[in-house]
This record gives sequence, C-alpha cells and structure tokens, in this order.
Amino acid sequence: MLTLEDLGNLAQLIRQLARQELLPRFTHTTTQYKTDGSLLTEADIAMQQQLQTSLQAHWPSIPMLGEEMAEHEQTRLLTDKHTAVWIVDPLDGTSNYSSGLPFYSVSVALLYAGQIHLGVVYDPVRDECFTALRGQGAWLNNKVLSLQSLLQPKIQIGIVDFKRLPVELATRLATQPPYQSQRSFGSVALDWCWLACGRAQVYVHGKQNMWDYAAGLLVLAEAGGYACTLKGEDVFCGTLQPRSAVVAGNQVNFATWCEFLDVQKKTS
Repeated sequence: MLTLEDLGNLAQLIRQLARQELLPRFTHTTTQYKTDGSLLTEADIAMQQQLQTSLQAHWPSIPMLGEEMAEHEQTRLLTDKHTAVWIVDPLDGTSNYSSGLPFYSVSVALLYAGQIHLGVVYDPVRDECFTALRGQGAWLNNKVLSLQSLLQPKIQIGIVDFKRLPVELATRLATQPPYQSQRSFGSVALDWCWLACGRAQVYVHGKQNMWDYAAGLLVLAEAGGYACTLKGEDVFCGTLQPRSAVVAGNQVNFATWCEFLDVQKKTS
C-alpha cells in the first residue's frame, strides 16, 4: 500500500510530465477522432506513454490501465485480480485542450484491493495539484482541503453536464434550477476537485468513465463531500461501466440536490 511520501512523489512526477508533454503542445497539437467520435491528440498519446514508463520505473509491480488502451486490455487488467492497478486519464478535457481552452487535467488514481486508495489530479495551466489518500485527507498544493471548514452557502453554482442527462431532467434543470448559476467546464476530474475546494456547491453528470472520476471522487470524499449516482448507488463500482454522478459539498445541499434530481436512495 502506498504512503503519503509515495503520494508526494507521484504528484511531483505528474507535474513534471505534464509540463514536459502537455504545456508545450497546448494550442498546436494534432487531432484525430476515435471510433466513438471523441477526440484524440498526440498529447494524449505522449502523456500516457510517459506516464506508463515512469510509473513502471517507480512502482514496477503495479500495472497501468489508461484511457487510450484497447477496451479488452482495460477489462483484462480489472479482471486479473491484481492487488493494485493505476487508473490513468493522461489528458482529461481533450476537447478543451485541442480548442485552446485552458481547462484540462491529468488524472491518476490507484485502485488497491477493490477501493480507490489514492488520487492525483493536476491542472497544468493553474499549476494546481489536487491529491488524496484514503482515510488521511485531501490537499490542494499541499494545503488541506476541508469542506467542513468552509462557510458553505446554499446552492449558488451548479456544475451541470446537460448533454448526457435524460431529456426531462435536463429540461427541468434548465427551466426550474435550484441553483443561482450554472457552469459546465469540460474536465470531469477537475469538476470533482473544484467541488472539493468549494468553487461550486453541486454537480450532476450522466455518464463518466472510471478514469474520468476515480481520482476526483477520492479527493471529494476525503475533503468531506457527498456523492452517489442518479440511481442512488455508490459512484465507484470497480468496473468499466460508465457511471452517473450526483455531488454536493455538504449534507444539507446533498439532500436538497438529491430530492430535486429524484434520487431515490441517497448514498454518501
């Protein structure tokens, strides 16, 4: 099991590689389309390759599951009963990145014994590094994140990804919102982390992959936030199945948000 020292070393490694591979290519990278219609840039590929090499060098017994791997290989890594597996999104927010929008991140989580054990989400543009270790806390650039210590307002800002929500729910959110303002930024990993530091109060997303949310989910949980799916289930299920997410920074807002979204069973 990795320690706080390992977490610090991992964060430094990710920061170094992102500055090396992502920042120099930003605004002028080559882009192609994957079979599912999503974008892929040379930066995604280069960053994943560098992460795989570096993680293997530092922690040779732990294999890596990356977004840009073939699905059968991802499935094999989850079903081979490894004690630990890295879950990596080398560039979360590829559409933003390829369009020159400065909101993207690198997300790395460690799946250990069926649970997310640690997570790192790094924003190269702002040089903001969010880290978390299960049972020991969450941090932003080494400063403790604690939603309980913040004066959390009522629901002012909601981060909402409309296009992946049921039409009826999306319409109700657009016409009868329980928040004052709505945002949609384009990097799932950073969405979770921005909730964890109080930059928004609630969040809903209809379809996230494991590599999108794994690290951010742990950051949010260790900061004291609340999350479940639209069906009221735990977000993390240990499979490649995409998951919805209903998130809030405190228990009062979480209850209000779940009621509005018609979540039947609330899970912290």
